[in-house]
Amino acid sequence: MFDIYTIIFLALAVFIFLRLRNVLGQRTGRERPPYDPYSARDARAPAGDKVITLPPRKPDAVARPAETIEPAERWKGIAEKGTPVAAGLDAIAAVSSDFDARHFVAGARAAYEMIVGAFAAGDRKTLKSLLSREVYEGFDEAIRDRESKGYSVESKFVSLENADIIGAELRGNSAQITVRFVSQLITATRDKAGNVVDGNPDKVTDVTDVWTFARDVTSRDPNWKLVATEAGQ
Repeated sequence: MFDIYTIIFLALAVFIFLRLRNVLGQRTGRERPPYDPYSARDARAPAGDKVITLPPRKPDAVARPAETIEPAERWKGIAEKGTPVAAGLDAIAAVSSDFDARHFVAGARAAYEMIVGAFAAGDRKTLKSLLSREVYEGFDEAIRDRESKGYSVESKFVSLENADIIGAELRGNSAQITVRFVSQLITATRDKAGNVVDGNPDKVTDVTDVWTFARDVTSRDPNWKLVATEAGQ
C-alpha cells in the first residue's frame, strides 16, 4: 500500500512531467531552423533563374540600417573608404537595403567551388542554373570539345585562399560585383586510355580567377548570376 508521502511524490512527478511536456512539446514559430553546413555545396539546379543561394541570416541577428553605420566601418574588411569599390558598394546598398557584402562573399565562395566542380564533372544541369546564358554557352562549348576527344577531367579543391571584392557598380537596375578568387587545386585531364594530357594529378596548382556576379536589384529574388569570367594575375 502507498503511504501519504508516496502519493504526494507521485502527484508532484506527474505535475512536473505535464509542465515539461507543455513547454517542450510546443512550437512557437520562432525556433531556429536546422542548419546543414553542406547545403550550399550540395545544391543542384533550382527552379527558374535562381542561383547562388546565400547562407541564411541568423533569425536573432538584427541588421543596422545602412545610414546608421559609420562610413569608416561600413565596408570594414571588404573595401577601403573612398575607393571605387566602396563607392560601388554604397550605390548598391542605397537601392538594396538588405545588401550585406560579407554575406555576398560567403555565397560567392560557395558558388565558386560548386561551379569549378560542376565544370570538371561536365554537370551541365548545375552549371545552367548557376551561370548567365552567355557564360553557360562558353562552359558548354569547352565541355563538348573535351567530350568529342574522349577526355575526362579530375579536379580536387585543396583550399580557397582568398575571395576579395575588387569591383562593384550599379548599372541601371543591375548590381555587379567582381571577385578575385585565389585557390589551390589538383587537376588533370586524361585521354580515353587514362594517360594525362594536361595538368598533374600529383601537383597542387595555384589558380587565380576573376569572376563578375550580377543581380537585378528590382527583383525579389536575392540570388546572383555569374555573368563574366577571366583568368587573374
